[in-house]
Amino acid sequence: MIRDNLYHHEHGGEPERRFFVEHRSLLDFSVNISPLFPSLPETALSAFDVHRYPSIDGRGVRDFYCGRFGLDGGTVLPVNGAVEGIYLVPRALKLKRVMVLAPSFFDYERACRIAGAKVSCLRLEEQATFTLPGIEVISGKLESVDALIAANPNNPTGTRFPKEVFLALASRFPEKWFIMDEAFIQFSDDFPDASMMRDVRALKNVMVLHSLTKFYALPGLRLGAVIAHHDVIGMLLRHKEPWTVNVVAEDVARQLLHCGEFERDVRMLIASERAKIFKQVNKIPEITLKGYGANFFLAQWNAETGLDDLLKYLIGKNIYVRDCRNFPGLEDNYFRFAIRKPEENRYLLEQLQQAGEGVKAMLK
Repeated sequence: MIRDNLYHHEHGGEPERRFFVEHRSLLDFSVNISPLFPSLPETALSAFDVHRYPSIDGRGVRDFYCGRFGLDGGTVLPVNGAVEGIYLVPRALKLKRVMVLAPSFFDYERACRIAGAKVSCLRLEEQATFTLPGIEVISGKLESVDALIAANPNNPTGTRFPKEVFLALASRFPEKWFIMDEAFIQFSDDFPDASMMRDVRALKNVMVLHSLTKFYALPGLRLGAVIAHHDVIGMLLRHKEPWTVNVVAEDVARQLLHCGEFERDVRMLIASERAKIFKQVNKIPEITLKGYGANFFLAQWNAETGLDDLLKYLIGKNIYVRDCRNFPGLEDNYFRFAIRKPEENRYLLEQLQQAGEGVKAMLK
């Protein structure tokens, strides 16, 4: 299903609008960012020289990607959050026919359609727990498009798109573009091996979109990059506005180079909590887990009561989760929740375990 509300942003994570509650009063499990925050020097947060221009090309962000991931600077295009890259790429490449995963992040589709492209879907089937179809099925569908945009892990299903499959498809179809969003890749157990950031030099038709928003818990700064072959970066630059990365973002990006201990702590916490949550939620008869591959879970509410009733019940407990019914294919009572700190996760689990009876009592 392709949606028509191109120019209006709808989001399931809006408790203020949907339920008329103060967002700050809630434990917000609807936002998929790290539960920990990097320890940055006070000077990094308080002494920004906002009276000077940032570099025209976001050099501070490029310094991070080169220093942290060992990338060639010519393969890194800093952007104002990965979303700028999502909208830049279809416009710059003049894409005409694009295939996206469904269900998935809506802005892939929206960006392509605004750029004038027709969009088709590679459906992730509910019966197959939203896993990726086989490579031959994907190849068949690629025949009629000139680009594939996907995510690894995919949001909100947690579906993994193995880089070996993605690179094999890119090799099989050298005339088509293959764009992968790796916004959540650092939460994966197999990072950095699962990332394609270092593979773009070998295949000119492969691009990676990466964000520092999720893993480093910095959504307000809008930090990210498009990573691609030198020649492709040059082409994108001809279509990109200057000065889209501000001086604060540049300076913080450089500070992130010193956050190795933070990165280890986040990965260990997510891996440990993910296993605990999976085990406990699988014991709750009203909830079925359908996907996880990063720092969030896709779940389905199976009780006789509706998902709105569950959401209202949880809000009464100061908890907010992401209503996923605005994703095509997830209309049947699907919701998503992020992994937060252990004590917060325990509280969520307690409320989910009591939700079946609690919702019924609320409705009496």
